[in-house]
Amino acid sequence: MISLRDIIQAEKKIRSFVKKTSLVNSKFLSEACKGKVYLKLENQQISNSFKIRGATYRMLHLSVEERKRGIITASSGNHAIAVAMAAQKFNIPTKIVVPKNTPKKKIEKIKSYNVNLVMYGDIYDQAEEKALELAEKKGLTYISPYNDKHVIAGQGTIGLEIIEELPNVDIVIVPVGGGGLISGISTAVKNLKPNVKVFGVQPETSAVMYESVKAGRILSLSEVKTSDSIADAVLGGVIKEAITFRIIQKYVDEFLLVDEETIRKAVYLLWMKEKQRVEGAGALSVAAILAHKNRFLDKRTVAVISGGNIDDELLQSINRRIRRSKSLTSSKAF
Repeated sequence: MISLRDIIQAEKKIRSFVKKTSLVNSKFLSEACKGKVYLKLENQQISNSFKIRGATYRMLHLSVEERKRGIITASSGNHAIAVAMAAQKFNIPTKIVVPKNTPKKKIEKIKSYNVNLVMYGDIYDQAEEKALELAEKKGLTYISPYNDKHVIAGQGTIGLEIIEELPNVDIVIVPVGGGGLISGISTAVKNLKPNVKVFGVQPETSAVMYESVKAGRILSLSEVKTSDSIADAVLGGVIKEAITFRIIQKYVDEFLLVDEETIRKAVYLLWMKEKQRVEGAGALSVAAILAHKNRFLDKRTVAVISGGNIDDELLQSINRRIRRSKSLTSSKAF
């Protein structure tokens, strides 16, 4: 477990390295659910995702010897970009393992930094297994995207910012993959404002954490029916010893699941209505509002927009698909 004190300490350490991102009112979402909806724009963070917060704080806790030997991580993209960026800033030798199907835009960003990039496996879990193997073989420090108290504390600084800017918030909605983001945010929010509800959101096609919480234990990928999703940043399983699981059990009030078409609509509407470039996983919180509008009636809700690293081709494809869809013939539908 991590504490509020850990997150406050993280904020002091990383504030000069990361942006305090905007919290903006969304008129179209507020009208859609007849409440007040605010967007926490982590897609505008310096790495175009929240991941730089945790990655930076983790770098600051490496020993001199660990920095000298180097680090390694596995990622579906955004964590890799953040680790590469932070490691270059601190001049730390870095090896990064990503699945072969990692989006092109994310690969290009990773390659723009001085890192050794390895593309391995078809899914995140295979890349993670390879990274852990290389870490042991070469004596490198493994930087987990979620199973690390310093990474979680760094991500939790988002929760501090939300409460500082909107102390009367009722609900905070957070995308969930391995759970590092929601673990940090929920720890901050629940310790500062215990009555605030924290909702996690996952794609229906990859709801491993949701199913694990429901089962009362961390389930393996073989125990959960999963398939591909445009929310690539939250795909994959959760390792058995993940510290995020217990934090989520303690602090997260509920999970909401969303289908692929609703995620596409969220990406499209964020682009068209808010002029925000948001990837599938980053739009999950907005998709949850679109799918469950009545849950947010008369509530002050913050939707965490976790990332904006989406390929141009995919964004254009989504926009074309939604424009053709009869479900968007009238904006009043939202």
